[in-house]
Amino acid sequence: MPRSQRICPIGIPQHVIQRGNNRHLCFTSEQDFKAYARWLKEHSRKFNVEIHAWVLMTNHVHLLFTP
Repeated sequence: MPRSQRICPIGIPQHVIQRGNNRHLCFTSEQDFKAYARWLKEHSRKFNVEIHAWVLMTNHVHLLFTP
């Protein structure tokens, strides 16, 4: 059964955690971290999302943002 759609109201800060499948590594090199940060910046501008804080760990990511 698919997961219910999440409600993401505009103007309300959201905390999102992204983990690797079965907690496997998401990032294996410094280049991976840099690419993710670049995409985060690029897409936050494209979709008008304000990024307040972010933490990139080897096997997961924390984002605090407001759509």
